[in-house]
Amino acid sequence: MAPSSSRLAHEIELHDQKPVLADARAEIERGLSTDPKRLSPKFFYDQRGSALFEAITDLPEYYLTRAELSILRSHGDEIAEAIGDNVCLIEYGSGSSTKTRVLLESCHPSAYVPVDISREYLLHSSRLIAEAYPWLKVCPTCADYTAPFGLPASTDGLTRVAFFPGSSLGNFEPVDAKKFMQGVRKVVGKQGWLLIGVDTKKDESVLNRAYNDPGGVTAEFNRNILRHLNERFGANFDAEAFEHLARYNRLKGRIEMYLVSNSQQDVRVGGATFRFAPGEQLHTENSYKYDLDQFVAIAEATGFRQHEAWFDADDQFMELLLKAS
Repeated sequence: MAPSSSRLAHEIELHDQKPVLADARAEIERGLSTDPKRLSPKFFYDQRGSALFEAITDLPEYYLTRAELSILRSHGDEIAEAIGDNVCLIEYGSGSSTKTRVLLESCHPSAYVPVDISREYLLHSSRLIAEAYPWLKVCPTCADYTAPFGLPASTDGLTRVAFFPGSSLGNFEPVDAKKFMQGVRKVVGKQGWLLIGVDTKKDESVLNRAYNDPGGVTAEFNRNILRHLNERFGANFDAEAFEHLARYNRLKGRIEMYLVSNSQQDVRVGGATFRFAPGEQLHTENSYKYDLDQFVAIAEATGFRQHEAWFDADDQFMELLLKAS
């Protein structure tokens, strides 16, 4: 289906590429047919899931957001100097835009293009940005950013700077991370930029606490993926019949997150039925952690070169500014 553009309140230019529901349902059914069963973490992010994730970022155990914000605040002027003027800032994923606001205030881009599959949350956060920065052209783009997508024509001629915060690249398997970065390279073009947050390898106890908060916010976020599937795809999961499990796999360098069935149950998605045994694990997310040299090797293999890398004061997180070669 062809994308459509429209002007909304506060001078928002919506670029709706209409992610196809049928393709997503087929992806879900394929994942539930594998052994072990799995779901893509992109299905976490309906409006409620996005709000729950924002609550996670405020938890004392979840250091990632505070660390990344400290880097962006400390080095915003350096980022602005490197990328120059007449910039289109493209954010992969649209959260509360707290980090984006730091960049907007330091870099003053000409246009801001948040890209997200959740249309409602995308529009909500975009309206807030448009109200706060009336000088900024805001062009929310509803698309699956893991697949090819186009940018609004109104951003043509601007230097493209992709922003992928929050260590979200860690959700990809390494081979898929490379494919994703190759896709970003095509979007930004030669001499474009990628500013990306990457979580580092560290003590296992720190990592395990970050994904197992005692208040259960992360557990509720994890279970919400099932509620999202119920509402959007007509599934009939009983979210409370699953327990949250997250643990660090040292050999693979990643946090692994699961939902564990607490009984035998049959779940319907579309026209298919899937049986869960007691104790069966449904894999919902990986979060890979990287050393600097390890990540730079991936960047160089996908058409980028390192311009700069910054760490927070505790060396828990790194932000890299990469230039397309």
